[in-house]
Amino acid sequence: MIGLAVVAFGVAWWLGLYVIARDPRKPVLRRAGAGLLGYAAALACEPLARVTDDSDVIEEVQAALLFVPALAWSGVILLLLPETWPWRDRLDRGWRRVLVPLVAVGLVASVFVGDALRWVLGAAVLIPLFGALALLASQWRAVRPAPARGVLAVATLLFGLGAAALLFNFEVLPAWLMLAAVGADLALLGLAVAVFDAFAEGETLRPDMARSLITAAVTAALFGSQVGAAMLLGTGATPPLVALLLGTVAAAITVQVLGRPFATALDRAAFRGDQRLQHARAELRDVADALPKRAEPDALAGLDEAEFIRLTRRALAHYGDLGKLVSSPLTALPAIDDRLAARGAPDQPLERATELKALLLEGIQRLKPRDGDFGTTDEWRFYNALYFSYVVGIRPYSRRTRHDRLDPDARRALEWFARQVPERTLYNWQNAAAKLVATDLRTRRSANWQ
Repeated sequence: MIGLAVVAFGVAWWLGLYVIARDPRKPVLRRAGAGLLGYAAALACEPLARVTDDSDVIEEVQAALLFVPALAWSGVILLLLPETWPWRDRLDRGWRRVLVPLVAVGLVASVFVGDALRWVLGAAVLIPLFGALALLASQWRAVRPAPARGVLAVATLLFGLGAAALLFNFEVLPAWLMLAAVGADLALLGLAVAVFDAFAEGETLRPDMARSLITAAVTAALFGSQVGAAMLLGTGATPPLVALLLGTVAAAITVQVLGRPFATALDRAAFRGDQRLQHARAELRDVADALPKRAEPDALAGLDEAEFIRLTRRALAHYGDLGKLVSSPLTALPAIDDRLAARGAPDQPLERATELKALLLEGIQRLKPRDGDFGTTDEWRFYNALYFSYVVGIRPYSRRTRHDRLDPDARRALEWFARQVPERTLYNWQNAAAKLVATDLRTRRSANWQ
């Protein structure tokens, strides 16, 4: 039984880290991953409670951890709603600023108060979860891709019912079986979020996920089996050894899934005085990680106009990240074939990403008015929205980003955005400008395919 619990813990831990590692900058992935990691931590309490004489504290901690997936998942569904829906940002702000702090304080208090407060907390996390599911149903047609939204809705409903049975101690099934059922639903939900993210990025999911799972399983088995052998041949399943087994499995999986950030940190320490070497190695790692995510070469042929615009928008957002551009379906544009042939370059993923970046820059440059180097009139807004945001890389609404190395035009643009252009307005300009760039790319594609 302990072995099965450790395997279930390892799978949940891996999936949570994998979802986050796809892009830690995305809140929807961070929330989905946090829910899975919280469930994994609750699973870890199960074998510890079995080998400990005084298990009351562990069971209290496990009961508190079971609230984390339900809380996280209501926030995930809010972010999966269409960005154009007017109430999406307001509800998400309320979830972040009100619900999460209140539940966090309540969970800490519940360890000392007991079951009375737990009923209130259960209602506090389950009502928003089912409310978010109702909102998902109301925006059903706008949620894409279509196959994943069905899995998302069904798995969320089953997860909510299972979580309610666990949180309120309804003895519908044995506790271990309910915990396993909730875990299966959470795994489906994590998979659905990964599918949504891969669709949004224009990537394929299966090869990258399979490679990560197999590597994590082999790594965890390699290190965890040593602790398991010590348990079988030594003193048995004592609390320290069980804790060591869980920690070893978690550490092995973490190092594998988060290998790129670890490698980047090690490079910074080893090559502290060589920024160019650090950057070159990071770029190669990004490209290597992006290769399993590349869509099929013929995926571009069946895209309608809306999908082509969406992929162009994503490529523009990743203008400065060759690793992301490598996995873009737009690298299959016929214009890129022509450009590679014209300069005699090899047909390699990195070369294609470089040519796509050049095509995007040319499309942005075509939006630039001819009356000077910089302006703030209406005819400049689309060019400014793309060029300074993505090519130059200024972030006018971020307080953490340094802007001390900008040229005079970029400084003027930064000041203009920060003082006169609301963030939502800039976002709308970027969408409109991306449509123009997509039209330019699509025209080139059509001309090459005729």
